[in-house]
Formats: sequence, C-alpha cells, structure tokens
Amino acid sequence: MLTISQIYKSYAGTEVLRGVSLELSAGTITALLGPSGCGKTTLLRVVAGLEHADSGEILLGGTRIDGVPPHLRGFGMMFQDYALFPHMDVATNVAFGLRMRGLGRAEVAARASEALDLVGMSGYGRRRVFELSGGERQRVALARALAPGPRLLMLDEPLAALDRELRERLQDELRAVLRRVGVMAIYVTHDQEEAFALADRVALLNAGRLEQIGPPEAIYRRPASLWAARFLGLRNLLPGAYLGAGRIATALGTLTGVAMGDLAPGAAATAVIASDAVDHATGSGGQNCLSGALESAQFRGRHYRVRLLATGGPPLDLDMAELPGDGPLTVWLSPERVLIYPV
Repeated sequence: MLTISQIYKSYAGTEVLRGVSLELSAGTITALLGPSGCGKTTLLRVVAGLEHADSGEILLGGTRIDGVPPHLRGFGMMFQDYALFPHMDVATNVAFGLRMRGLGRAEVAARASEALDLVGMSGYGRRRVFELSGGERQRVALARALAPGPRLLMLDEPLAALDRELRERLQDELRAVLRRVGVMAIYVTHDQEEAFALADRVALLNAGRLEQIGPPEAIYRRPASLWAARFLGLRNLLPGAYLGAGRIATALGTLTGVAMGDLAPGAAATAVIASDAVDHATGSGGQNCLSGALESAQFRGRHYRVRLLATGGPPLDLDMAELPGDGPLTVWLSPERVLIYPV
C-alpha cells in the first residue's frame, strides 16, 4: 500500500497542495481528477520524488520513502508527451530503464520484447520513433514504463495529445494492460470520462485539497459538494430554502431529493438537477412534476438533450430517451437525481 499523508507544497508563497492524504492499494488504479492548476501533477511529482513536499509523509508498505532518490523508488512514469528518445529505435527505448539497472543483455532483450508484446507492438522493435503514429508512441512509452516491473506506475495525462476517437479506443486498451500486469497506478487527468473509464477509485482535487474520493459510480451519483457537482457537469441549479426531510422550496415549487451535507430546516440551499433525472417510467409517485415549454432538442446519439422552459423558473437541460411531441411538456424527476447542497 502507498500512503500519502498530509502533503503540503507551495511555490513562491502560493499553496499548491494543502494537506492531501490518500491511500492506494496494490493492483488498483487511482485517478487524480480536477481542473488545470488544482495540484494533480504537483502531487504526482512529489510522489515520484521529482519535487519535495514542504511537509507530510509518503510511505510504501509502511516505510517512509520521502528521502529516497527518484531512481531508487522503483516507480515508473509515463508523461503526456511520452518523452521517447528520438535517436533510438523502439526496442532501445523500451530497454533503456532495464539497461540502467545493469541487467544482462539477454535479459534486457527478453523483457523489452515481452513488454512490447504486452502492448500489442510485437515486431516494431527496429522502427524509429518518428515512424510511429501518436497511438503507437503511446504504447511504446507504456511498454518502457512497464518493462522494469515498477511497484507503482504514474501516468500524467498520457492520452491528452490524441484525438478523441483514438483516445477512447486506447482507454480500453490501457485499462486492460494495467489489469493484466496488476500494477498499482496513479492516473492524472482533467477528463472525467477518462477517469471514470480507467480508474477503480477517483480522487477529486479542488485548489490543492482533496474534495472527494471513491469509486467512479459514487463520484458521479453523489458529488460531495456543490463545487464537485458543477465540475462534473451538473448545471441545472435552483436556489431555494431547505424544508427538511429531503425537500427544498424553489422557484419551480417544492422538490424532493437527497440532502448532501449539513442542512437545517430554513437554511439556504441549492438543488442540483442531473441531466439524467427524468423518470421515464413516471415511477416517482407524482413527486417532482415539472411542466413547461420545449425550447430546443438536440439528438445526442443515445438520447435527446432537451431544454425545458419550466413554468416559474430557469430553463433546465434534461436528457430524454425519445423526442417529445409538440405542445406543453411535462416530466417527473427522480428524487435520487435531485441533490440538495448547502450554500
């Protein structure tokens, strides 16, 4: 287990990490998710030993490694730009870390070949780096990071430079490879879909603090704060007053939902309506019924994104399985997808 305990880091008087604590178990993938400047890459560099924390501890298997030089920690690193050596062929790039460890030529060749085979690049050993596509370079960089058998693999937005179609395809391949190897991994990204697709656990960072950590499903279904909900793309916000028992009075009437955080009756609160909150089976027992006019509808492949001009309140963007007909639109919202936060 890797334990990151109360890590603080400042640059020129500006706090970048403010008491971050995490525990990573063997064989798990943890995604560090958050906007640019939230401290994701800085935390990764502190774990790698490329930066020194102002305070805090990092332990591996219960032993402190803060003072251990980066090259002795036994960690692997994969950068966004891959950092391949352009003057070396593929096989030599993958073998670089193995040679630095002083392994024999035969073992280096065998392990480099095994790593290339693992990422689907068998037979590419003699290719030059400039002859490879972006996806192929990504695979070579992954093979180089995995070849020495790292105790921890750190990946700093390795798919960010790829186009969307290739990025989505490589997400599945990358997860499969990491699963097969069973390596403990930290994956840095600002893309929530990428984090959800790859990770066992997601650590959400906000301005240098750990905002929330948990399985991807829990992060998506139950953002821990209003900031987390907005970062994850939940933009239907209704200010109101909390009534107690999971109810909030809003401009659209009284809504029933899930209270998140410390809320007392009468307190100012905000209802966040998820875009997928529409109860298509109208099985909500008549709760959360909204009516209004249909302003627009966009086909999104698996659903329609509709804008409802609800009577008495702001417009709401909602997902519906079928295109609504003409005339007034009435929907029921699942209480499970209406989240109520303190202001």
